[in-house]
Amino acid sequence: MTNHTKINLERFADGALAEKVNIELQKVMENIHDPNTDAVKQRKVVITLTLKPDEKREIIATNVDTKCTLAPAKGVATTMLIGTDVGGKVVGRELASGSPGQTYFTDDGVLRNDEGEEIKAEENLVLLEDNEKKVKFQ
Repeated sequence: MTNHTKINLERFADGALAEKVNIELQKVMENIHDPNTDAVKQRKVVITLTLKPDEKREIIATNVDTKCTLAPAKGVATTMLIGTDVGGKVVGRELASGSPGQTYFTDDGVLRNDEGEEIKAEENLVLLEDNEKKVKFQ
């Protein structure tokens, strides 16, 4: 009968191999569960055993290492406006309304400009000929 090398991976390196694999698997599980990552992208757990024998080939220094490859977070798209301020300096702002110059109401009824800044109702009131006040929309 031939002798074969048999290593119990659960107990290898005083259980460090199994512990390190479980830590990396937990990272992968959390990454899969994260709604900000691609659900179907492959993830990996890599186990590396580095073996360095001595000159007499009797003792092997062994290093256990694990690492995982996760799915990156998905990108988020938005639209920005670019222009210049009164001093000529280039400035950029996120377009919140969907169209430059357009105002909009939030779900809770707040009027906002195209950059998402709140517009006070008094700023948009127009006095008509009969002294009636109406909201001016942009």
